[in-house]
Amino acid sequence: MPSETIRLAFDDIIFRVNCEGPKGADPILFSNSLGAALEMWDAQAAFFASTHRVIRYDVRGHGETGATPGPYSLAQLAQDALRILDALHIHKAHWVGCSMGGMVGQWLLTHHRERIGKAVLGNTAAWMGPPATDWNARIRMAHSKGMDPIAEAMKLRWFTKSFNEANPAEVTRVTDMVRKASPSGYAGCAAAIRDMDQRESIRGITNEVLVLIGAEDPATTPAMGDLMARNIPGARKAVIPAAHISNCEIPDAYNAAVAEFLGC
Repeated sequence: MPSETIRLAFDDIIFRVNCEGPKGADPILFSNSLGAALEMWDAQAAFFASTHRVIRYDVRGHGETGATPGPYSLAQLAQDALRILDALHIHKAHWVGCSMGGMVGQWLLTHHRERIGKAVLGNTAAWMGPPATDWNARIRMAHSKGMDPIAEAMKLRWFTKSFNEANPAEVTRVTDMVRKASPSGYAGCAAAIRDMDQRESIRGITNEVLVLIGAEDPATTPAMGDLMARNIPGARKAVIPAAHISNCEIPDAYNAAVAEFLGC
C-alpha cells in the first residue's frame, strides 16, 4: 500500500504523520513509546495496511515532530492525538499504544472514550511508581548529557539479552530513534510519565481493551500489566515472550495478538 507523509501544525510545531492503507478502511492510530519515532511500527504498518487505514505519528519532541518547552502532561499528549484525528477528519479510531503510547491511550479511554474504538495497551502501566527521583535523574541526564547515554541504556531495557545478541542491527535501528529524539521533548514526556497515576481512573473504562504484556519486560513489568488488566472492566490480556518493545522483538506474535483482538 502506498504511504503518505503529512505535516500538521499545532502549537507552533510541526507533527509528522504517516498514513497508509485504504482511505475508507477502519482506522488504527499507533502511538509510540518514550524516545521512539513512528518507524518503531514498521512491522505493524506492513501487516495491518492491507485491511485498515494505518496512522502513525511522531509524538511531540520525538522523531521529526518539534518540541515545545516542558514539562508535558498526558492530557497534552492526548490532545495532540485528537488534533491529528480531527485534521484527518476521523471521529473514531482503534488505538494501539506502546509504553507511553499506552499511557496516553488510558487517558483517552477515560476522558474521550467516544473517539476510541478498541484499544491495545501494550507494554505499559497505569502508574510507574516512586521514587520520582529516578525520573528526575533521567530528565537531568537528557538536558545535561544528551540522548546518547539514554539510548545506550535502553538496549537491555527494551530488548531481551538474547535478542540483543542475535539481532544487533534491529536493536540499533530502534535505539537510534532515541539518540535522535529532542532532549527537551524527551524530558517533557518523561515528566508526564513521572506525574501519572491512572490506577483508579481506568476502572471507569468501558471500551474493549487488550492489555499486552512482555513476559520479560523490565520497564513496565508483567505485574504492572496484571494490575491494569484487573482494574479495567472486561479487559483481555495477552502475554508474549519479549521485553519492553515487544512489537519489534517478536512482531509476528504481537501482530497475531492484536489482529485477533481487532477481529481481523
